Amino acid sequence: MQHIRQVVDSEFNSVNDFIVEQLHSRVALVENIGHYIIDAGGKRLRPLLSLLSAGALGKIDHDHIRLAAVIEFIHTATLLHDDVVDLSALRRGRPTANAEFGNAPSVLVGDFLYSRAFQVLVSIGNMPLMALLSDTTNTVAEGEVLQLARAGNPDTDEDTYFNVIRSKTAVLFAAACSGAALLSDQNSQQQALYDYGLNLGIAFQLIDDILDYEGDPAETGKNVGDDLAEGKPTLPLIFILQNGSATQKQQVQRAISEKSADELDSIVAAVKQSGALDYCRDAAQKYSQAAIHALQSLPPSAHKDALSKLCELALQRKS
Repeated sequence: MQHIRQVVDSEFNSVNDFIVEQLHSRVALVENIGHYIIDAGGKRLRPLLSLLSAGALGKIDHDHIRLAAVIEFIHTATLLHDDVVDLSALRRGRPTANAEFGNAPSVLVGDFLYSRAFQVLVSIGNMPLMALLSDTTNTVAEGEVLQLARAGNPDTDEDTYFNVIRSKTAVLFAAACSGAALLSDQNSQQQALYDYGLNLGIAFQLIDDILDYEGDPAETGKNVGDDLAEGKPTLPLIFILQNGSATQKQQVQRAISEKSADELDSIVAAVKQSGALDYCRDAAQKYSQAAIHALQSLPPSAHKDALSKLCELALQRKS
């Protein structure tokens, strides 16, 4: 990842500087919570995608810097809200903002980040970009509500699962990439970059769901089985419900319905023994390859190579 960031090193630093600048508020608590989560050491993958996409199209200008910050603000706002909804206590290896400051301040600062993102978009003044990101933010919210509605429901099928992760995760990846094309006045490449981001986002989330069952908490920054405790029917669990033994199916149905991790050890063992993780990895590989294929129309460049490399890293990541 460090090698990939070096391709856009100065621009990446400019994004970070702009983010800090835009966190300024007359209300001290807004800045405190904003800095707390922004400084948590996240990968900044989504703004990185905006910068690399712009570079692959020939030029990264100040509007691309601002777009990258907007993408990070929208993502961070969703994290603040998600942690409250999920009652999460740990993210990236330290207490969540809601655990540190309380639920109400976290939700309201999430609202601040959403509104600040759109203030920056107004300053960019590109109506097609505003339409893209307003539609994207709406879709992300719908995806989160759909996931919440399906929590505790062991009858969730694969189509619904992919609808959830496409909406709540992948569309923001897609917007980060295709938004760069809009700002570069290269509408002919917008769909290619949108497809790249969407497929990469799906692969990324599939690996995230795998790590919930085999990840090292010291690396992932969250506890194994968190999704199970929230009753989320992710693909590893759906696979068992479709292909596991009668005992395994009953355990998973019970855990999802009761939103309980009481049988976590048995379910983790079932996930590993049933072939569920291999099934998920195969799916992630398929989407990663689709993302790489979407880049074919872009001219050769270090930025294009970095975008392709990110697809490989998404499959290999441990956190």
